[in-house]
Amino acid sequence: MQVSDFYYDLPKELIAQEPPAQRGASRMLVVSRAQHTFHDDVFSNFSRYIRPGDCLVLNNTRVFPARLHGTRNTSLGAKVEVFLLEAEDEIQNLWRCLVRPGKRVLVGDSILFPLGLRAEVLSHGAFGERIVRFHSFTTQPVSEILEEIGEMPLPPYIERPANAIDSERYQTVFAKQSGSVAAPTAGLHFTPEILEQCRAAGARVAEVTLHVGLGTFAPLRAAKLERIQLHEERFEIGAAAAQTMREASRIFCVGTTSVRTVETAMSQGGLQAISGSTNIFIYPGFRFLATGALLTNFHLPESSLLMLVSAFAGRELTLAAYRHAVNERYRFFSYGDSMLIE
Repeated sequence: MQVSDFYYDLPKELIAQEPPAQRGASRMLVVSRAQHTFHDDVFSNFSRYIRPGDCLVLNNTRVFPARLHGTRNTSLGAKVEVFLLEAEDEIQNLWRCLVRPGKRVLVGDSILFPLGLRAEVLSHGAFGERIVRFHSFTTQPVSEILEEIGEMPLPPYIERPANAIDSERYQTVFAKQSGSVAAPTAGLHFTPEILEQCRAAGARVAEVTLHVGLGTFAPLRAAKLERIQLHEERFEIGAAAAQTMREASRIFCVGTTSVRTVETAMSQGGLQAISGSTNIFIYPGFRFLATGALLTNFHLPESSLLMLVSAFAGRELTLAAYRHAVNERYRFFSYGDSMLIE
């Protein structure tokens, strides 16, 4: 199978640039795998698709303000954007990051930021990432400065700077564990009221954690799916969440990150307390061992996330549903509408 098998034509104006006026006010395309059909609905009706005994699996990762703006410590003082990916050693203030413009930021360079913060570039990685060490020239800890000067890391297809609204709306209402550079976007639709409606309909809730990292931004580097390898991302399932999932009659994953978490656990011994890293790549032909239903957003053409959805719903049905969504002017990607697959 080729990456090009997952292309679809998307008019640029359908890429959502803003969240909906109210959280939970999105549209929802409902796909039936058994009947090979789909129909239009709205997300406020999500709880109607819950069955008694379902376990709703939520990714409780929290997006941290990962985008920084600084200047190179040279006579020209050129502007540099630093995109934090993951703390390599928080005690030593070592971070893995991306920099732009990358070709001009070399090992040994220093980057200056507001509030007396400096980053020293220590090494250069195979995929363009850098390892930097931060230094504070004040008594304020590095971690506090990063929180204060960092911006919410909106994805590149949102063509505007992050604003105060994004600080709230680019987080799920159940976000707890800081560590992601992108939101688990299927979860953005939920309000506390809709979650309560799901519980009233008979669902229990299990929270897992998968921190979204470099793999979200890195392009697929091979034409054939069998040759693709994704970047590692950290995940964790606690004992209580694992037990709730084991007792469920159906595991209903909210988002592709929840799918990747539970299917990784199943491949490593079953639904039990577990933590580690995963680079699981799910594409058509994959045998799902836990996931019984999926809520997701609409994903980029030729992306690993679209391949995961196609593995769950079938490639032809998925692409037919996407063509319908385009024709019906659904909103796409992070701040866009949702798709429920049963």
